[in-house]
Amino acid sequence: MEIRSIEQKDYEEVRQLIWQAFSRSEHGYGNEAELVEKLRTDCSYVEGLEVVATEGVRIVGYGLLSEVNIINDKASYKGLVLAPLAVLPSWQGKKVGQHLLKELEKRAIQKEFSYISILGDPQYYSRFGYVPAEKYKVKAPFDVPAEAFMIRPL
Repeated sequence: MEIRSIEQKDYEEVRQLIWQAFSRSEHGYGNEAELVEKLRTDCSYVEGLEVVATEGVRIVGYGLLSEVNIINDKASYKGLVLAPLAVLPSWQGKKVGQHLLKELEKRAIQKEFSYISILGDPQYYSRFGYVPAEKYKVKAPFDVPAEAFMIRPL
């Protein structure tokens, strides 16, 4: 398996992969592919932080980090949000997501971001050092279960 930056020729295959991955998930498909298309044209898009996992010529996994800021009374902290991380159903359980996440974290550190936030399964992401964001007194910008909004300092 190889992990590389996405190329424009990958967009349709990634769109299908995202649909397949999320339509079979516990929460179902929630327009994640459309979100990705919007993020690619948004000012939060960071070149090099959109990756695919390939096996031969087939794309089996995908991940995207977008820039966000946590602002409090004293400072603003530049970080990233993971949305989405997707793996073809037939490749789930084979550590594709783990490899994508580690590659994205490495790239985020190289670009000097200070954290990655996620909205996801606490049992999955806690294995990689993500903790509830409330530990850092950070709240999600929308109503979500506190345990599902997580952060990892880099």
